[in-house]
Amino acid sequence: MQASLYTERKLSRRNRARDARERLIAGVLLLAASVGVLTTAGIIASLAGETLRFFQQVSIIDFLTDTQWTPLFSDQHFGIGPLVTATLLTSAIALFIAVPFGLIAAIYLSEFAPARARAVIKPALEVLAGVPTVVYGFFALIVVTPFLQRFIPGLSTFNALSAGIVMGLMIIPLVSSLSEDAMSAVPASLREGAYGLGSTRFEVATRVVFPAALSGIIASIILALSRAVGETMIVAIAAGQRPVLTFDPTVPIETMTAYIVQVSLGDTPYGSLSYLTIFAVGTSLFVMTLVMNVISHWVVRHFREQYD
Repeated sequence: MQASLYTERKLSRRNRARDARERLIAGVLLLAASVGVLTTAGIIASLAGETLRFFQQVSIIDFLTDTQWTPLFSDQHFGIGPLVTATLLTSAIALFIAVPFGLIAAIYLSEFAPARARAVIKPALEVLAGVPTVVYGFFALIVVTPFLQRFIPGLSTFNALSAGIVMGLMIIPLVSSLSEDAMSAVPASLREGAYGLGSTRFEVATRVVFPAALSGIIASIILALSRAVGETMIVAIAAGQRPVLTFDPTVPIETMTAYIVQVSLGDTPYGSLSYLTIFAVGTSLFVMTLVMNVISHWVVRHFREQYD
């Protein structure tokens, strides 16, 4: 009887200890899962207060509709349009470079490359993502721009074209790697069925695998666009600091991130209206990238193919 009671107590202690460990592990996992949410909340909190102070002094209508951005001059204008158009211009050029090259690389790696070649080429492509962006910026300024000036007369030393091209090279790994993962996830049965019907390898890749992986491919492009929109050092070094409303890629411009860098250098008095502009611009940039990421998740969920 005593032995039985001792065994029951021992098992009860073990169960309580096990339950305590499980609760501790669950708490640690919950904390880890909450890091992203807490970080986002912290970013919003840090931007919201100063942004509200800015809009207490500047009309949000002027902020969205004025075509001049001169908060650092005596004749102050606070129209964010020039910064937004510059950001979209460089991002569009980057996508024009990254999407075709990235998708071609993804199709080759997924459908044509031998396993040994894939093991070498894919990591080599992903090395591009690890290069510091300041290196890309100087590369655009001292290599790409002089090269382009040989073929484009009148191309400014600082311009959107070279910055956009180099940004495109930088985000190629995002498009190629994520698209290749999406294409590799397509079931082999679809490929085998297409081959059984007499399709060529190229037809299988472009007419079967590519459409089946379209949701993942679109998501990779949108994420690459978000990365280009938020890029800082390349545009700060190579694109210039001239906030003009233009879609001409051969002239100096100033993107949203480049402006934030310019004001953050410390020449603007802390707490001044000019200083508060960086929070308004930062909030606008945060909203833009957030919308792009939401669209990316929606595309993945809405167009995702389900296979049994």
